[in-house]
Amino acid sequence: MIPKTTQKPLYDRDFFLWLEDTAARLKARDIDNLDWDNLVEEIEALGISQKHEVESGLKTILAHLLKRCYVPLPDCFRGWQVTIRTQRNDLQRLLKKAPSLRNHLLTEFDDIYQEALSEVCEEYPETQFAQTWEFSRDLDAILTEIFW
Repeated sequence: MIPKTTQKPLYDRDFFLWLEDTAARLKARDIDNLDWDNLVEEIEALGISQKHEVESGLKTILAHLLKRCYVPLPDCFRGWQVTIRTQRNDLQRLLKKAPSLRNHLLTEFDDIYQEALSEVCEEYPETQFAQTWEFSRDLDAILTEIFW
C-alpha cells in the first residue's frame, strides 16, 4: 500500500496565494470554503500590527522631543526636529485612518514614555531627563505643539 501524502494547506505553502484566494472567496461570499482559523488569526495580527505601529511612532516622537528639550547639542536640533515632524505626520495619517487607536495610545502612554525615556537615558547618560512626561498629554498637542 502506498502511503497517503498529505499536502500542506495553502496558507502554509504560499501565504500570498492564500491571501488572494481568501479575498476572492470573501468577494464571492463563499463563506463555507473560507479558512476561518487562519483568517481570524490574520485579522487579529493586523490589529496587533497597527497598535505596534502607532506605539512605535509615538515612542519615536517622545524620544526626539526629550532629546530636543533636554540635550544641549544645538548641532543636533534640526535633525531631531525633522524626525519629530516626519513621525508626527505619519502618526496623524495613521490615526486618521484608525481613530480608535487614539484611545490605545492614551492607555499605553506611560509605558511608551518610559520606553522612550529609557532609550534616551542610555544614549545620553549625562543628561537629566524628566522621569514623567511634563508636557501636555493631549495627543493633538503632542502631534502639533513645539515644546522647546
